[in-house]
Amino acid sequence: MDKKIKRIVILGGGSAGWLTCAVIAAEHCANAENGIQVTLVESPDVKPIGVGEGTWPTMRGTLRKIGVRETDFFKECDASFKQGAKFAKWVTGADDDAYYHPLVLPQGYSEVNLVPFWNENADRVSFADAVSFQGQLCEHGLAPKQNTTPEYAHIANYAYHLDAGKFSSFLQKHCTTKLGAKHILDHVVSVNSHDNGDIRSLTTKQHGEIEGDLFIDCSGFKSMLLGEHYGIEFLECKSVLFNDTALAVHVPYPRFDSPIASHTISTAQKAGWIWDIGLPTRRGVGYVFSSAHTTTAAAEDELQRYLDGIKGDNAGQLSPRKININPGHRKVFWHKNCVAVGLSAGFLEPLEASALVLVELSAAMISEQLPATRNVMDIVAKRFNEKFQYRWDRIIDFLKLHYVLTKRTDSDYWIDNCREETIPDGLLELLELWQHQSPWHHDFTHVDEVFPSASYQYVLYGMGFHTDQQLTAKQAQNTKMAHQHLMKNQELTRKLVNGLPTNRDLIEKIKTYGLQMV
Repeated sequence: MDKKIKRIVILGGGSAGWLTCAVIAAEHCANAENGIQVTLVESPDVKPIGVGEGTWPTMRGTLRKIGVRETDFFKECDASFKQGAKFAKWVTGADDDAYYHPLVLPQGYSEVNLVPFWNENADRVSFADAVSFQGQLCEHGLAPKQNTTPEYAHIANYAYHLDAGKFSSFLQKHCTTKLGAKHILDHVVSVNSHDNGDIRSLTTKQHGEIEGDLFIDCSGFKSMLLGEHYGIEFLECKSVLFNDTALAVHVPYPRFDSPIASHTISTAQKAGWIWDIGLPTRRGVGYVFSSAHTTTAAAEDELQRYLDGIKGDNAGQLSPRKININPGHRKVFWHKNCVAVGLSAGFLEPLEASALVLVELSAAMISEQLPATRNVMDIVAKRFNEKFQYRWDRIIDFLKLHYVLTKRTDSDYWIDNCREETIPDGLLELLELWQHQSPWHHDFTHVDEVFPSASYQYVLYGMGFHTDQQLTAKQAQNTKMAHQHLMKNQELTRKLVNGLPTNRDLIEKIKTYGLQMV
């Protein structure tokens, strides 16, 4: 008899565990008598890594889908608006070297590729400023909406920066009080199997055996189920993405009303880069670097010099937390009746906030395609593995793109990043193609790409890449339309820069008055 899938057990909390729990419990009515039973088991002693404070715009849809009010999210998660990333000193290392990767698509993106038309004025205006207003919103510290804009709606597309620890606690409370999920704090001492190799149960110290039909491994880098129990191979990619160590620190603002950046600031260093994320109460700052190209002591000195420039005189001495990273991912992500989500599946590096979006995408696919019975689970698992193998490969390509076009030669780190043998073959092919035609929709095969062709455009031309593109007859017919879109962007930029509140002002109003519900 084919067994129905009625009990889901999630091992591990943190953002990955609780976000996955929320998505599944909300969609499958865990609080109803005939719903799917969702149980999350986590150790009382294991603290989450708690560094992933950047998200993608998909998080807005995820939070709404699980029944969270955006106002409550801002109040309880120390959240702020994120409108993209600013990359400083990645091209030449000069003080004025910077470009934006906004979250707003280029003007007219569904109708016309503006790259060949921007090329005419590429020496006078950056690509991001020519086709998008969002970089200027970030430069002025502005929010992506008004306080009259309803929850989750936007004027400019946005994501969030958040306190990962508070976010996990917020989701835990929501899952257990509103979505019907069961929470067990206990140590797992053994994993028990059926004769066919499926996991039957987890044995805990105080709660005995916890049985399930599907087990989701959110146990972090330990990967207790997929990695340790099943021995699924881990595929390293340190030969492509070099960064393997991070130093992270919380930095207080010099004043209570200091501006909150509307974007992630990513500043290149000798052997890596520093992230700088603004929350309402503090900044999250960290240096992620390659231990093959510098020492921890030297990295600490670089980080300290950066902190000296931002923290003010009253911050006191800050002690960074060291985090070791093994960049890569599991060979497969769903094996038998076990699927890994979050760090259990893999991790590359903090660049472009890919970690949390992969959690969202994984949870969504598990939930939407949850197998009704064990017999069809292998079909779903195969599709899941194919989809996420593609996604991990594309993310590796996109992250490497940030490094390979640098003109920096001041350290071996930047020189080595440009060596052809460190660049994936697929990315090399695209770079050769893009010398003659700019990135566009058909360069990528999936409709739900993590990073669409617009993202490649922003990074490619932000890094100073040149496409020697001759207009086709069809493109030439779009000249008038293209120039109208470029003019429209200039008008929108002026209008929005003069009409939107600052990031801090809007967040304070949300906390005081709330946002209008849709």
